[in-house]
Amino acid sequence: MGKNNLKAWLYLLPAILFLGAFMVYPLIDVLIYSAEEGYNSASQTYFGVGLYNYSYVLHDPYFLQAVKNTFILVIITVPLSTGFALLISLALNSIKWLRNLFQTIYFLPYVTNTLAVGLVFMILFKKNAYTDGLVNLMLRLFGAGPVDFIDGPYAAKMFVLCFYTIWVVLPFKILILTSALASVKQDYYNAARIDATPKWRIFTRITLPMISPMLFYLVITGFIGAFKAYSDAVALFGTDLNAAGMNTIVGYVYDMLYGDSGGFPSYASAAALILFAIVLTITCINLIISKKHVHY
Repeated sequence: MGKNNLKAWLYLLPAILFLGAFMVYPLIDVLIYSAEEGYNSASQTYFGVGLYNYSYVLHDPYFLQAVKNTFILVIITVPLSTGFALLISLALNSIKWLRNLFQTIYFLPYVTNTLAVGLVFMILFKKNAYTDGLVNLMLRLFGAGPVDFIDGPYAAKMFVLCFYTIWVVLPFKILILTSALASVKQDYYNAARIDATPKWRIFTRITLPMISPMLFYLVITGFIGAFKAYSDAVALFGTDLNAAGMNTIVGYVYDMLYGDSGGFPSYASAAALILFAIVLTITCINLIISKKHVHY
């Protein structure tokens, strides 16, 4: 038994070393940085230890704006993208011919460079001296617009960011859900049809419970991914997200490290740990809810 345990630990040793070097140690280092008050990156010195960095970050208007933007993005994009992905997956599952072709078409945006897609979206929505953009041209057909979606009102900019985020994450969710729907045994559906069960009841009593683990997985990863959003905003509004009023929490951390206001690793570390606490709390809430609604 002792030899088996030793062999098991030897097998796990590379993974343990990797996780320790690239996850555990950086997390401890960030925790230390966040407690060092007045840290000077040039001289590697600080004048005290405490919670001042957290207080500064929580009172920073740029951080509060980033938190607002991130939460709006999370609240809107996660449920909408999951719902749209489920509807499209159900439609694809009912198509017998050309199903693989449609799945490939829907998956293409996922393998396309994020910044390239963002540039296309910016061209579609951006209003400039030469053109109002394709979207505004379409709005004119309905007697609306033009709206400056990139440099205009906050609501318009948030709409574009949410629309772009949903469009980018949709392919992965469609792929997962189509696979989940294909794995549901047809015997359940055949038995329900014999009993003349309505389609809506088949969906709520058979389909949803059977694919609930995948839905839960997509919701959890969707929340985490939305809270980590940064490149989407950069692709649409440029690198100066504070000026555009469209920064995210991850963008705030990056700015504190490398941006125009960079050179403050203590503030960046405090913001990163606040983000970690938010994501951990929401994940735990989802895990608690899943015990009642997810069927394994």
